[in-house]
Amino acid sequence: MAVAETQLYAKVSNKHRSKSTSVLLESLLAKGFTAHIAQKALAATGQKTIEDAAKWLHSHCNDPSLDDPIPQEYALYLCPTGRLHNHLQEFWKESKRQCGKNRAHEIFPHITLCDFFTCEDQKVELLYDTLKRVGDSFSQCFPPSISLSLHSSTSYLGFFIGDSHANILKEFALAFSSEASALADCHVKPCLKQLHLTLAHKFYPHHQKTLEQLAKCINPGETCQWVAALYSRDMRFVHYQTLRALFQYKPQNIDELMINTGDFIYVDPTQQSDVSEGWVIGTSHRTGCRGFIPENYTERANESDTWVKHREYVFVTASRFFTQTENEPNVKLNGEVHNPSMSRSLTKVLSLQNATLRRGVLVMRHGERVDQVFGKSWLQQCLTADGKYYRADLNFPSTLPKRKDSVKDFEYDPPLSCCGIFQSRLIGEALLDQEVTVSYVYSSPALRCIQTAQHLLQGLKLDQKVKIRVEPGLLEWTKWEASKLIPNFMTVTELAEASYKIDTSYRGNFPLSSLVPSESYEEYVSRSSAVVKQIITACPSKGKGVILIVGHGSSLASFTRPLIGLPARDSSDFAQVVRKIPSLGMCFCEEIKENKWQMVDPPVKTLTHGANAAFNWRNGIVED
Repeated sequence: MAVAETQLYAKVSNKHRSKSTSVLLESLLAKGFTAHIAQKALAATGQKTIEDAAKWLHSHCNDPSLDDPIPQEYALYLCPTGRLHNHLQEFWKESKRQCGKNRAHEIFPHITLCDFFTCEDQKVELLYDTLKRVGDSFSQCFPPSISLSLHSSTSYLGFFIGDSHANILKEFALAFSSEASALADCHVKPCLKQLHLTLAHKFYPHHQKTLEQLAKCINPGETCQWVAALYSRDMRFVHYQTLRALFQYKPQNIDELMINTGDFIYVDPTQQSDVSEGWVIGTSHRTGCRGFIPENYTERANESDTWVKHREYVFVTASRFFTQTENEPNVKLNGEVHNPSMSRSLTKVLSLQNATLRRGVLVMRHGERVDQVFGKSWLQQCLTADGKYYRADLNFPSTLPKRKDSVKDFEYDPPLSCCGIFQSRLIGEALLDQEVTVSYVYSSPALRCIQTAQHLLQGLKLDQKVKIRVEPGLLEWTKWEASKLIPNFMTVTELAEASYKIDTSYRGNFPLSSLVPSESYEEYVSRSSAVVKQIITACPSKGKGVILIVGHGSSLASFTRPLIGLPARDSSDFAQVVRKIPSLGMCFCEEIKENKWQMVDPPVKTLTHGANAAFNWRNGIVED
């Protein structure tokens, strides 16, 4: 492309594509909005269109913080586009699949030029002018390519910027910060230390080699056009978790939050300890309102998903314009851009890693238990005056299994609800559809876990072929037992007589008598690590079948982390994680070489459904 054409493209690329802020503000003022609220809406939406700002104002009509003079925070990033960006996105996706999420996944690929700073809403347009002016002054000296060299440590992986190019970027950042600070009356601090583009951060040391292998598939010299972009975020929620709504939820009580599919919700982890199981309290990014929502209606989102891009400056140089060859096209698969050369490299890495795949371990929480629905006094609701069980609601089981001791022992060893039975069978059928071969089944001695395992096997059509090994060592942390004692569980003989498919010849690694009431967290972690390793050792390594472990919410972390070489979480963090695990929540580990495991996506999705409250036809139908 000719130099004249290049310069023309640069001028067009960096022109403001939206109306000036003053025109937008005047339009909102004409609609009756006050100046500070109108400016707040414009700042929150990137000052792009009157429609965006008006929609924001309509959504936030009940926002209790609407009148608060809280400014946005802004940051200036240098972001890659083109082929290099596609390679980085492929790395982001594959590193998350193989090694799990790390801090780098929270934000898109970038080089930080100026870290977050605050700016008053009415002065934000001055930042735009500054970016345009400083960008123009550096457009001629901006390097045609940026030197990137891979750097790796036990907790960081990324590209460092070569000194000569880093100096130019630092000068650009310094010029922007100086002018923005003076004009917009804000404190902008440029990044003058080692400039870098992070690939992975705060990952587990044993993932370093895998991440390095994936990073070597990225060609840092690949064609790239760099863009300086100004982003903003809501400073009130910097240290919050961001959730994304998977489904719409309509409030059933006054303290609940209305959410639509795709909404983002800010959640403060420190405020969740007193919230009922299965619920979180958060603030909607779309409306600013706060309330309770069902946790299983959400998934974790990335920190940057709620950020707003305000303006960008495209650095255009003649060498950036290229013709894509037929040998290396970028193609779209399922709506995502893929680069074949990158994909071939990753495929080679993956094929080497999966060549020695041997076994899988599927750890699953039990299905819905009756006391989860009807409360701790569920048994009193189902007993007649002479102590006989009857079905007080269709979600109670039709019968209870016979046991030699009192029926009241079910109070601390509750069965599944009918919905829990349905859930378990449905998951079993889904595993069958995915052709998952379960070779061994281990269960906690809790009745709800044994029933879950039984109905999973029925869904898998394996209930006549695979028997359940009852392992007392799989019991949850005994500190959490409501009775403060080890419950009086049904014996193996009683379970077999009640038609549960029990392996009566199996002898557990931890007899019930060895379990300590109210054990310490360290004792529970030690027990969990030992029992899962003993289970793995007891199952032949030559087979490729799945070992199914049915346990409790605590089982997912306590059994899988030692398997993949991760240390136990702190006890406070552990409790926060466990309370978020729904019925039939699951984790899956696969063996990549003998006694070397990695966590991967489970073979089936978990089951999500809403609440269905009790109903009395008299109330509101025939009576006021």
